[in-house]
Amino acid sequence: MRIGLLLMAVFFIVSTTQAQDKGADKELKSDTTANSLKEVVVTGEYQPQSLRNSVYRTRVINSERIRLRAATNIQQVLNTELGFRFSNDMALGTSDVTLMGMSGRNVKILLDGVPMIDRGDTRESLNQIDINSIERIEIVEGPLSVSYGTDALAGVINIITKKAVKETLSLNARVQEETVGDEYSAFSKKGSHLQHVGASWQNKRWSVLGGVTHNDFNGFNSAPALATAAQIAADINRWKPKEQWLGNGRLGYNSDKLNVWYRMDYADETILSKGGYNPNIFKSVNQKYITNRYTQQIQSDYKLTEKLQLSGILGYSNLKRTTRSVLHDYSTGKEELSTGAGEQDVSKFQSTSVRATAQYRLSDQWSFQPGIEINLDGSSGARIKGDPSIHDYAFFISSEWKVTDGITIRPGARFIKNSVYDAPPVIPSLNTKFRLNKDLDLRLGYASGFRSPALRELYYDFFDASHSILGNENLKAEQSHSLTGSLTFTRSHNENADFRSVVSGFYNTFRNRIDFGLSAADPTITTLINVSRYKTTGGTFENTLTLNDFQVSLGLSYIGINNRFVADAPKPGESDEFAWTPEVNSNITYTFSRIGATVNLAYKFSGRRPFYQLNTNNGIEQVTLEKTGSYSTADLMINKKIFKSLNLNAGVKNLFDVTTISSTSVATGSAHSTGGPVPLNYGRSYVVGLSFNWNKN
Repeated sequence: MRIGLLLMAVFFIVSTTQAQDKGADKELKSDTTANSLKEVVVTGEYQPQSLRNSVYRTRVINSERIRLRAATNIQQVLNTELGFRFSNDMALGTSDVTLMGMSGRNVKILLDGVPMIDRGDTRESLNQIDINSIERIEIVEGPLSVSYGTDALAGVINIITKKAVKETLSLNARVQEETVGDEYSAFSKKGSHLQHVGASWQNKRWSVLGGVTHNDFNGFNSAPALATAAQIAADINRWKPKEQWLGNGRLGYNSDKLNVWYRMDYADETILSKGGYNPNIFKSVNQKYITNRYTQQIQSDYKLTEKLQLSGILGYSNLKRTTRSVLHDYSTGKEELSTGAGEQDVSKFQSTSVRATAQYRLSDQWSFQPGIEINLDGSSGARIKGDPSIHDYAFFISSEWKVTDGITIRPGARFIKNSVYDAPPVIPSLNTKFRLNKDLDLRLGYASGFRSPALRELYYDFFDASHSILGNENLKAEQSHSLTGSLTFTRSHNENADFRSVVSGFYNTFRNRIDFGLSAADPTITTLINVSRYKTTGGTFENTLTLNDFQVSLGLSYIGINNRFVADAPKPGESDEFAWTPEVNSNITYTFSRIGATVNLAYKFSGRRPFYQLNTNNGIEQVTLEKTGSYSTADLMINKKIFKSLNLNAGVKNLFDVTTISSTSVATGSAHSTGGPVPLNYGRSYVVGLSFNWNKN
């Protein structure tokens, strides 16, 4: 409470300073008003395209919205978006994402169009990208397997990074201090601490950009030094300390016909896990989970003629995940490497991606995009069987036919050769867009999807004190069919007044969906299995109004899931009953132009979420339909320009102080969680930060 009052006092003092100059007011105003409805998108497009003209329904979260949230990672940005749910693995200190009823393994994570790789089943990579380097986040729901191949069954999250501003030298820095629940120490130890520095420069031909970020999260509700394993397990809401060093650099060259650039991203993450104290030997096993990630990419565009453009991407990702365990002796203070199962491990994953496309405009009505894509994945480590690899070769082609000024049809197909699986002979898609009148657009689409099991699902065995997961070399590939539709109403009165409303729906069917289950040979071990049938369906209703200095959005969604494991069904697979969950979200932003301040409130209600759980009861496998409880989350942030180049942010995250949610599960329902309440957050937090942005033309 004292910290909260201090933050409010700081903001009150600063807000009484003189109003900024008119130029700064206009700059602030332009960032938060009608321009947000006129975004340009690139995901799945032949060329950068306006949001309204895209055949895909794409959601965009721009850099201004990210800045107003005072986020330190991508999860904090997406957790109030419709269709997104996050789960936390308290044993490993990681999190995973669910999109539109599908788990993270079915969500494609791209960094500037280059696939990110992950060690395990969860999408850890999403929170190992520097939030300060992001220009915008583009989200396309539904399969994009024709354009992006495997994993893109539920949708694509494309992280678009910042570029240097033309003929400008820019310097930027950011520092942010945050309480973690009621725990905090200034700039170190308890709490969450962020520091960032970056710079960019560009002339007529060359550009350079770089940045470094340090995130230091010191955990929450840590157990006392001499707590036993039973005492540690008694409180599920213990968050492990996590420290990150994130760096990135970009070098680019641009001419009238050629645009080429190289980018490297690096992540060094350490999660500390302290084990229970054994009073019999005065020792405990303490672990560090260390992740080193390199992502490198070279991209180029060459304008051969006015009608023909060539594009290419070469990406390479290297991920190393180390588990280092020591036996700490409290009587002597000495440490030695422990020898328990899985307590010393190094797992390595490499991925090479090659993508080349041609964009050919035959006429004003016809455009084509043929392309090839090659993905080479390999891995090694003590927990990985052998040195396996998967090679995926694909040719894809799509065309865009503008039948009239108001009708666009885009058919597409992908042909795959996989080194492990027999892929379908062709993966088709068909997307259409109809401009019904000057305000109303209708989009309808069908897409087929194919996903081969990843190396981690086939060959990765994960055994330690908290996990017993066995890879399954007999997994079948996933296939899906998806129908989507949306109706968009857009009305623009002037540059400061816009209204946009979208009604959308989807229906997905999956065959051989991969999920966790119990091993037939040993019910105490979790393995990966194919679920013969799985369906998701639902709809959303989203509205955004921008009026001068005021912007408000309101969204609703209703999502249902169904698989052959239906509770109380007469026979497996005979019930088509869906289990449903609702969501409501809102984002309200108001700019006080005279004092150069902006207030942002982000809110989301997440209804009860159903999930199917496979258990063993007296040696008999049994499926039950369980549910996690509903909850609301909200963040309130205030941003204030102090000087032209300096900005203050202060506010409160997790306003309703939600820490755990209820669950009807009473036994192990997955590889990463146990029954009972589910940890969600570490409580209400108070934030204060400064950001510096200086530009010279």
